[in-house]
Amino acid sequence: MGHEHHHEMPESGGRLAIVVGLNLLITVAEVIGGLVSGSLSLLSDALHNFSDAVAVIIAWIAMRLNARPRTASHTFGLKRAEVLAAVVNAGALVAISVYLFVEAWQRFQDPQPIAGMVMTTVAGIGLAANVLGTWLLHRGSKTNMNLRAAYLHLFSDAISSIGVILGGLAITFYGITWIDPLLTVLIGVYVLKESLHILWRALGVFMLAAPPGVSLDEVRAALLAMPGVTGVHHMHLWEVAEHDIHFEAHVQVEDRLLSEVTALREAIERMLDERFGIHHPTLQMEASGSACATADLP
Repeated sequence: MGHEHHHEMPESGGRLAIVVGLNLLITVAEVIGGLVSGSLSLLSDALHNFSDAVAVIIAWIAMRLNARPRTASHTFGLKRAEVLAAVVNAGALVAISVYLFVEAWQRFQDPQPIAGMVMTTVAGIGLAANVLGTWLLHRGSKTNMNLRAAYLHLFSDAISSIGVILGGLAITFYGITWIDPLLTVLIGVYVLKESLHILWRALGVFMLAAPPGVSLDEVRAALLAMPGVTGVHHMHLWEVAEHDIHFEAHVQVEDRLLSEVTALREAIERMLDERFGIHHPTLQMEASGSACATADLP
């Protein structure tokens, strides 16, 4: 069976350009609003939004690289560009979260006067733009790790904008200034948790980990259940990129005609594709009792 797969870009360049423009606009507005109001959470939201714009640009570049055809020097193409982009974006979110924790701690120790209504108004503008941005990226984020990291940037900002709005109202009507650094900490905790999940998943792809949801033991059992298969060893299961699962194994069969072995190999490939989503199997067929088959291999 053929191993050529053409993947459409999950989001258009036009949508991504709109998202970048929105976030740069929000960044400028929130920096000005944060300086005027004295709100740390508003400035942290501005920092998030600037990182959103950078994240979407990185995501777009990675998707363009992923779409490039294979070459003699890059036989897998540049599929891992999107995984690398996810690592960069998630890593940036981790660093931003740590920075917010430090700033919030300093603000707890040294409270500053805050203009609550300015804080609320600017955060409301940011919320509207972030909601639009998350809607534009929502479809692609369901199936693409790279876009999911960019989407998380926007989604976390939408949540933080809501928190900043509520905090601004609390400061305006009740004078509770400590809620500003508290909101910053809560935003940072959420972003840190989600970004570490993406980072761990992306690093797993780089470290050739078996994809989540696919058990090597189950694959082995399915192979041994195929009529004509007497053994299997030298099994390796990994992802070149997200949803691009590769598998190799030595499959033992009774000595038979090459045409019969070919038919069995094709049946195994169909089973691996339909049952486990493995689109790129490499199978070495061996006669039972061969030197390789009797070797102590995994």
